[in-house]
Amino acid sequence: MSIPANAAAGARRLEKVQSLADAAGLVADGCRIAIGGFAIYQRPMAFVRELVRQRRKGLTVVGVTNSIDTDMLIGAGAVRRVETSYVGFEKYGLARNFRRACERDGLDVVDYPELLSWDRFRASQENLAFWPAPGLGGTDVVRLNADIRPFTCPASGRPLHALPAAAPDVVVLHALASDVYGNVIFPPYRNLPQNLDLTLARCCDRLIVTVERIVSENFLRRHSHLVEIPSVRVSAVCVAPFGAHPTSMLGRYEDDQAHWQAYVDASQTDEGFRRYLDDYVLGLDSHAAYLDKVGGSRLASLFQVDTQK
Repeated sequence: MSIPANAAAGARRLEKVQSLADAAGLVADGCRIAIGGFAIYQRPMAFVRELVRQRRKGLTVVGVTNSIDTDMLIGAGAVRRVETSYVGFEKYGLARNFRRACERDGLDVVDYPELLSWDRFRASQENLAFWPAPGLGGTDVVRLNADIRPFTCPASGRPLHALPAAAPDVVVLHALASDVYGNVIFPPYRNLPQNLDLTLARCCDRLIVTVERIVSENFLRRHSHLVEIPSVRVSAVCVAPFGAHPTSMLGRYEDDQAHWQAYVDASQTDEGFRRYLDDYVLGLDSHAAYLDKVGGSRLASLFQVDTQK
């Protein structure tokens, strides 16, 4: 989305707030999608559940380390290809839908080392077709991944390998807050998930951001240093409180260990996962209905306590 060319002094900025259902319509069947967060932290799960409700098909998920986001889409039959270094649940164990799809259904999985997976997004950020990587010679990563090409550095003569740029069609992130125009706030203290999200935000033409809340223009004027993603980069903003649930949101709430365990237990079998989808995704018509299903008291218990004096 872009601001219309208009030299008049009163030209109006575009408000970019959309419903989850409308924003999910920006993700076409068969597209390449990058999903924000890192491992089991700060995933835009409200948006992922909406993609499942809309029966999206043929997606390629390109990432660095993926988790319940990708596992859920795979179990729902939305994914044909995964390009990443990892799909799993860390302390919660294996991603069973992903594993079954690999072993039984022939899911197309392309492996990249974790840090080089991040470099692929850096290539897209810089509008490069590939990222040069040293140190891959003789590894099975190169032998098994035909998309990685050897070449000789024209400056030093060193052997290098070219990793193709991530080139996502759509990036979806979950963030703390935004104004109605799509100026997105990140906390001043950040860890790895938030820094990866900023890289993802700079490597695509279509960026969708779900947020915990919308803040006023006056708030942003007073805290402009918190804006890390400017509105010009954002295609749509969706208000989704607890939009990362059951994953955590830095500075806001912890991961929901009980819900994680329920998901892990359910996804041990195809039948169990289908029951989970019916209960928490397909049987509900909105994110608000999902939050009601989880329960207000349960969600409130996840809020982080500020212990700083």
